[in-house]
Amino acid sequence: MSKYEPLWKWIKENGSDSFKLTYAEMEEITSIAIDHSFLTYKKELLAYGYTVKKISMKDKTVSFEKNAI
Repeated sequence: MSKYEPLWKWIKENGSDSFKLTYAEMEEITSIAIDHSFLTYKKELLAYGYTVKKISMKDKTVSFEKNAI
């Protein structure tokens, strides 16, 4: 089980076509600190029907987008 699985499940259940989460919101969902390993793990999100669209280090946000079917 991936340490980011709770986040992936939350994103899938959200169901929105696109949305943005802050690092703090993601840390609340996962109960872990968001670190550079997120860049490696983000590919797992494809299995949940979403991709990471943009990561803003300045704003500390991540934008997600539902994959086209």
